Amino acid sequence: STRTQYSGSLPSHELDPRLRREPQSRFRVVAYDFGIKQNILRLLVDHGCELVVVPAQTPAREVMALNPDGVFLSNGPGDPEPCTYAIAAIQEFIERRVPVFGICLGHQLLGLAVGARTMKMKFGHHGANHPVIDLVRGQVMISSQNHGFAVDEASLPRRVRATHRSLFDDSLQGIELIDAPAFGFQGHPEASPGPRDVSPLFQRFTQMMEARASAAA
Repeated sequence: STRTQYSGSLPSHELDPRLRREPQSRFRVVAYDFGIKQNILRLLVDHGCELVVVPAQTPAREVMALNPDGVFLSNGPGDPEPCTYAIAAIQEFIERRVPVFGICLGHQLLGLAVGARTMKMKFGHHGANHPVIDLVRGQVMISSQNHGFAVDEASLPRRVRATHRSLFDDSLQGIELIDAPAFGFQGHPEASPGPRDVSPLFQRFTQMMEARASAAA
């Protein structure tokens, strides 16, 4: 994790200079760095996000002082359960109805924050070709994965529903809250083994922020 707060504004690379566009920032997103990759920051910038990256242990009150339109929970290593500082912060964001998008470790932390359990997998997922089905749209995406823990689907409270599942072992790969603008995905969308497979995840995050802004107008 970063030790100091910083801003991120670099878009994704385009080999053809004619395709390069200056990103237009529409949303301020605070990204928690649990082990974040630069490419995930670029994808958020591509989707109109002005980024402020903060250390993993940043309390919710400091994040709220930045007046974010949304909060992003990054990937990272290890067991999510000891990260009680992050779980408490996420609970406050949910209570304040700030849009939250978590991936990998961030997805697991979101699960813990809403009362689900996590478990150590018998066989972890490691590789760039893991098929995952979107239970809402009925579509299959290919995801890059690198995790040894997972959210236990059987422990999901009623306010949370499963959105994605692994076609390898049926493990839970995505969740969303029914009563708040928050969702998570277990894979690494920034790796893009299927170039456009995960774009709907980022679009959904921006739609949540748009809806919040419209409601406040």
